[in-house]
Amino acid sequence: MTHSASADLDAIYPKPQERVIAKVRPALDVHSRKFIAMSPFCVMATSGRDGSVDASPRGGHPGFVHIDGDQRLLLPDRPGNNRLDSLRNVSEGSALVQLIFFVPGINETLRVSGTAALSTDPDLLARMEEFGKPPRIVISIGVQEAYFHCGKAIMRSKLWSQEAQVPRSAMPSIGEIIHDQTSLGAPEPQDITDARWREQL
Repeated sequence: MTHSASADLDAIYPKPQERVIAKVRPALDVHSRKFIAMSPFCVMATSGRDGSVDASPRGGHPGFVHIDGDQRLLLPDRPGNNRLDSLRNVSEGSALVQLIFFVPGINETLRVSGTAALSTDPDLLARMEEFGKPPRIVISIGVQEAYFHCGKAIMRSKLWSQEAQVPRSAMPSIGEIIHDQTSLGAPEPQDITDARWREQL
């Protein structure tokens, strides 16, 4: 691609239909709220002040991301690897975030963009209790844009199709992979790794 990337793209791709542009909403509506309430999984992207980008999977029971009005979402931060990449980006970086919500069995996804802040308010943490414990931090997201994305990627990948499911035995456990990559700690079979993570849910 030449230095005139924008012109090249305009020559390669047709213009989007008017409804593709118009579908972007400045707040959550009845459809996006329903989708979020059904979603047990999303990916959150954040950017650091050094220009780095982090994409982090987030999950819980359906509706684990709480809706607090049409322009605010509350995302509890559950135990993970303690790298805190997303949280540091929110607290030290641009605070811009984007979420992509998935609902198993539905091909379309929902994108939500906005700004984020971290809260340790005790009352808010108590409201976010799940798996028998409250989170340590809640990510408060001010919604600026929300829109549904067509299901072509999910359909092409057959993500929800049973025939596309790969046996877990096709890959080593995460404990074994990290041991191979770092030579630190002991390699753990998948059943032991899963048991350790279940303790931290």
